[in-house]
Amino acid sequence: MPPPTAPNADAPLLASARRTLEIEGHAIQVLLGRLNESFVTACRLCLACSGRVVVTGMGKSGHIARKVASTLASTGTPAFFLHPAEAGHGDLGMITGTDLVIALSNSGETPEIVILLPHLKRLGVPLITLTGNPDSTLGHTAAAVLDVGVADEACPLNLAPTASTTAALAMGDALAVALLEARGFTKQAFADAHPGGNLGRRVLKLVEQVMRTGDAVPHVSSGTTLGEGLLEMSRKGLGMTVVVDDENRVLGVFTDGDLRRALDNQIDIHDTPMKQVMTQNPKSVRAQALATEAVNLMQRHRITALPVTDAQGRLIGALNVHDLLRAGVV
Repeated sequence: MPPPTAPNADAPLLASARRTLEIEGHAIQVLLGRLNESFVTACRLCLACSGRVVVTGMGKSGHIARKVASTLASTGTPAFFLHPAEAGHGDLGMITGTDLVIALSNSGETPEIVILLPHLKRLGVPLITLTGNPDSTLGHTAAAVLDVGVADEACPLNLAPTASTTAALAMGDALAVALLEARGFTKQAFADAHPGGNLGRRVLKLVEQVMRTGDAVPHVSSGTTLGEGLLEMSRKGLGMTVVVDDENRVLGVFTDGDLRRALDNQIDIHDTPMKQVMTQNPKSVRAQALATEAVNLMQRHRITALPVTDAQGRLIGALNVHDLLRAGVV
């Protein structure tokens, strides 16, 4: 049980949290006005790099640097984190002449990073720095300087890195996303870099791994009566039935929405053929498509089920939003 608190003791806690978020939000907002030629230069340097992007930083900046390196690597820019203190004890050998270095330092004077500068110059390795002090050793040395300085930290003592690390993280994300878009990085490429965990399952899973097949797929011919179509729809529990021709090509679908419209028009369910009440040219998906594409298709067109077709438009399966939920795709 939490310790008892005095009346109104919660208010200062909430006020502190609000102040922190306001300060850090402002720190990010300020960065918008600093997106200039230096940012473009940083992007061009990364795009031209034939080796790897080496990201480095000490202390809290080191933690942010690790995240920036990870984000770059997972979005199409080969990158890794190098601890600057370890670099001075042999790990400098990880950097080659084809690489590029991104250094994070709020002061721009971090000794463990400054000591690496002669080695980088000797190799001819370009340097990008994210710093709160452009007029610093790193600022004067770097080919591109991204100013991530903040007026105040969220820490009331103005000591603990808070707003400054948030600003550096946001600028690192901005760089990674700009490079992602410039490279034309695709969903499939993203999936290839995330094979494990929930994210991997969600991104990598194909429609054919989720869809229903065989007798579980609701389908009727175009001449089937509406009443028989409803029975098929009810038996299979997919929220729709697919209408196909003699060669199993998809002609249309019949859904709950189509049923409501048919009832509104007082259509005789025993005499009306499915071809008169179906929705023609329905949305469909291929078995080899990513399951996330099926999710996007459903969301975009506000539907809950899809037929799965082959290259000739023949019905080979079906799925609905519940199938995707069970598979952990959404």
